[in-house]
Amino acid sequence: MCHRQRGSLVLNYFVNRLIVAVLVAVTVSVFAFSLLRLSGDLAAELAGDDATPAEIAETARAYGLDRPFHIQYLDWAGSALTGDLGSSIFSNEPVFEIITNALPVTLQLATYSLILSFAIAIPLGVLAAVRQNSWLDRGALVFAVSGQAIPNFWLGLMFILLFGVLLGWLPISGQDSWVHFILPTLTVGLSAMPVKMRLTRAGMIEVLQSDFIRTARAKGLDPNIVLFKHALRNAILPVVSVTMVTFGRLLGGTVVVESIFALNGIGYEALQAITRQDFPVVQSIVAFVAFVYIGLTLLSDLINAQLDPRIRLS
Repeated sequence: MCHRQRGSLVLNYFVNRLIVAVLVAVTVSVFAFSLLRLSGDLAAELAGDDATPAEIAETARAYGLDRPFHIQYLDWAGSALTGDLGSSIFSNEPVFEIITNALPVTLQLATYSLILSFAIAIPLGVLAAVRQNSWLDRGALVFAVSGQAIPNFWLGLMFILLFGVLLGWLPISGQDSWVHFILPTLTVGLSAMPVKMRLTRAGMIEVLQSDFIRTARAKGLDPNIVLFKHALRNAILPVVSVTMVTFGRLLGGTVVVESIFALNGIGYEALQAITRQDFPVVQSIVAFVAFVYIGLTLLSDLINAQLDPRIRLS
């Protein structure tokens, strides 16, 4: 296949994936916008339990809730594209500032957790595959299953009790320095590790039994080169996809952990907004996290297509 044909395939693949991502993003934005409105009379909830019909109607006019749904959505979507996500009902702070102030904390926690899960999962998955059916393999599987089965909140509380209360080694709340992120990172990272470990193990077992690995070994190539350059590169493809998806999930799925360790991140802000019925903040955070998730999924597809040309041909 010539260079021009490969370039055309890559461009077509990118355009197709981009179109799908945009359609999904629009669908998610409609869902995020309509979610709270479908849960009941939003104007009545904002006005309060003792509000009169006239006060409810005035509240609806004040927040534009008396207009047709599609007009409300188009106004919100148009403003969101310019960075105007409205203001918090509770604090009157711009929603954009709430998200940008909380995002670095969640990004820091998600990045640390992802690095930790990689540092544990990849070597453990490779060792388990190389020593298949050994005590090391069984121990790795037990460790992975345990990490996936234990709830985040329980694990976080146990870390607080052991390392914070009993031993006094680490702080149990706050976000002033990287030390404050150690326990939250352990909590989230260990729960994000099992899927990567099992995918790495399964991929390595499959690749190590393939013909090109047998050929490489028959040619007398260094075992480490065969293992890490040839086998791991092919086995790592599913892990790339899962990693991007996991990172997106961590950005929006650390509500409990952020609450336990008093981290003022995206998840914590979403929880506070839900309890306060602060619908501009809730719908904007839901849409933001979903868009990041979609973007990371698109990036994952492009990376996989670059690593494995067969994907571009499918």
